[in-house]
Amino acid sequence: MSAIPLSHILILASILFIIGFVGVIVRKNTLYMLMSLEVMLNAVGVAFIGAGSAWQQADGQVMFILILTLAAAEVAVGLALLIQMQRKFKSLDIDLLSKLRG
Repeated sequence: MSAIPLSHILILASILFIIGFVGVIVRKNTLYMLMSLEVMLNAVGVAFIGAGSAWQQADGQVMFILILTLAAAEVAVGLALLIQMQRKFKSLDIDLLSKLRG
């Protein structure tokens, strides 16, 4: 079985990270911003898995499990905030978050 070169994996991870970053910067909807953050976290996970595979180490897989745990916690907190925003402001626009200050 032929292995995929590490450079190709890192290019894929970079493209995914850039797509996620542009999504966070450009979008005003909080839900889309959280989805873009998930894409960025998955891009980092792909880079860790690819590097671990290239160097024959399990460290990349362990880091990916930690990234998945972080992403699950981020989703739980983020969705709770989105539900509260929708109830209070009837919108998920990120500009409305400035009104949350006491």
